[in-house]
Amino acid sequence: MSRTSHRRRWPGDALWAWLCAGCVALSLFMLATLLTLLTVKGLGHFWPATLDELTLRSGEQMIGQPLREAPMPTGSATERLYFTGNRELTGADWRWVGVDEIVSAATPADVIRLERSPWGDFIGRLIALELDGERLTGDAAFDRISQLLALPPSERPGELVLLSPSGRGLVQPLSGVNTFVAPNALSIGEKTAIWGQGVWRFLSEGPRAANTGGGVWPAIFGTLLMVILMSVIVTPFGVLAAVYLNEIAHQNRLTRLVRIGVRNLAGVPSIVYGVFGLGVFVYGVGGSLDQWFFDDALPSPTFGTGGLLWASLTLALLTLPVVIVATEEGLARIPDAQREGAVALGATRLEMLTRIVLPMATPAMLTGVILAVARAAGEVAPLMLVGVAKLAPQMPLDAEFPYLHLERKFMHLGYHLFDSAFHGDDVEAAIPLVYATALLLVLIVLVLNLTAIFLRHYLRRQRGES
Repeated sequence: MSRTSHRRRWPGDALWAWLCAGCVALSLFMLATLLTLLTVKGLGHFWPATLDELTLRSGEQMIGQPLREAPMPTGSATERLYFTGNRELTGADWRWVGVDEIVSAATPADVIRLERSPWGDFIGRLIALELDGERLTGDAAFDRISQLLALPPSERPGELVLLSPSGRGLVQPLSGVNTFVAPNALSIGEKTAIWGQGVWRFLSEGPRAANTGGGVWPAIFGTLLMVILMSVIVTPFGVLAAVYLNEIAHQNRLTRLVRIGVRNLAGVPSIVYGVFGLGVFVYGVGGSLDQWFFDDALPSPTFGTGGLLWASLTLALLTLPVVIVATEEGLARIPDAQREGAVALGATRLEMLTRIVLPMATPAMLTGVILAVARAAGEVAPLMLVGVAKLAPQMPLDAEFPYLHLERKFMHLGYHLFDSAFHGDDVEAAIPLVYATALLLVLIVLVLNLTAIFLRHYLRRQRGES
């Protein structure tokens, strides 16, 4: 008589299944919401927004970009925040206007917006372009300005004659203009092209106006360079430590204690590693190097202060447990028959490790390294103590010998995000760049994690694993 076994289904099985599915759906929803918020708020900043020309009940004329509305403190009406620019004329770039104070609103096509250095944005009208004794107006002035802005700032002749909404005139040298746009007169295609140019400038230029304008290229470069150096340092140490623990060391109580210690190190707060790096690497090792090799430069420190080298070493120490654990787990999954077969065929212990075991553990090693890279790319707290800077006057990598300057400070996306959000003079101007920088940092970490997954899958397929 055949017997059929059936798994007993408890009444709560369906409930637990739905609960798990609901948690997964909620997690995906939260991730999608985060990415959507960062994308809309960050990338939307570069879109040429429409400018409104308002006539207030008092008879005053103003032009600005509407941003958001909020109830007044009395709760009886609402007010709207406008970006008005013209800081040198009005003393502020932003203005709250009561909605009931607005008599009329229009979007005239001749309104322009300039991004300038050092006075920030100008919003108003263009009267003329004065160029070598010639005065251009209208479309001829617009076309000529577009051509001149393609030149380096030091090579741009001419001046712009501008008119503010209050009727005050202003002369602006063209050498101080970064962008020039008439957003109300643009088509969707033209706005898209300008949006793309704005995103590219954000990725390729340096910061301006105390990190409330410009781009983040030095921060991107510093982040990637630090991550590369950290990876070069942490990979051999992590892999060799894992090989020793799993393949060479006797499996006894001491080995188990070491494993527990390594796993506990992964949970130590990152700021503790920063304090360690400051005390040991910067003041200890760096101070000794200054006394031995850079005595002529003292008391100005060379290596006895924060820099790229100490930041990379600190983050290598921070991510070392991740590489060790991932590599050791990969080694533990390799069947003992592979090792025994290699030894039985006459291979030495070293040949067995280098030709059989380590190639089979390569997916796990790569996963550990790239997960370490993903964590290091987002760390901020330890870097504040060992080398990151708000503005780095010189890049760590340049054409001057020895080309890679490990002692120099550098910029980092995470710290740039922190500094822009909390230490900027103009919080309202920094908010869109904070969103854009956060989106860039999330995308970098996401790409690194996806790279780990695809590399592991590719290597497993190469070896015929499922």
